[in-house]
Amino acid sequence: MFTGIVEELGEIAAIEELGEAPSGSGDAPADFARLRIRGPQVTVDAKHGDSIAVNGVCLTVVEAADGEFTADVMAETLRRSSLGALAPGSPVNLERPMALGGRLGGHLVQGHVDGTGVITERVPGERWEIVTVSLPPELARYVVDKGSITVDGISLTVVEAGADHFTVSLIPTTLALTTLGSKQVGDPVNLEVDVLAKYVERLLAHGTVPGAGLPVPGPQDPAAADPARGAADTREGVVR
Repeated sequence: MFTGIVEELGEIAAIEELGEAPSGSGDAPADFARLRIRGPQVTVDAKHGDSIAVNGVCLTVVEAADGEFTADVMAETLRRSSLGALAPGSPVNLERPMALGGRLGGHLVQGHVDGTGVITERVPGERWEIVTVSLPPELARYVVDKGSITVDGISLTVVEAGADHFTVSLIPTTLALTTLGSKQVGDPVNLEVDVLAKYVERLLAHGTVPGAGLPVPGPQDPAAADPARGAADTREGVVR
């Protein structure tokens, strides 16, 4: 689990494509690739099997030495995230998992990318910059004004949520210390929506609150229309 607070702006040192792309796939990526990433700060205590988020994608460390680490990336990840567009020299946001008992400076981030967006506009301000990012239709319902979203591994607050886009306001620190300072209009970014929104949607879709044995009030729920009718509460046999 991560927090979306970038620890270090690293760099892709090398990319080795391993395996063959499916026949007739055109520009499809190879079966998988091995990335070598430069990040002296996040590798200071890294070892084989550890997790490090790279532009918001949770990757497993294969080897770590001399301020660099390698990680294997499957074709599915290359296709569904912006990692497939990286090249040697590309800057990347790096974050180690949050230590148990550590400060949750951003929000709960899994490192599981839900989709990609594209930067469509940048509007500089006196001390900040407003950035607009396109939003895949299937993710729009999870994004709300003043809610949280992860962009390239960065925990950000949504300024405005639209049907097919959202805007964020970037402070000078974010612009200076993350990839969003150099991303241009047309560049892809990884998106991870707030996982709490997905859990709430799942619970409401099933119509019950697990463990409580009570229905979620809805249009067809008699208790919602007439509270006096109530429902038997499982606690101590009390009737609401």
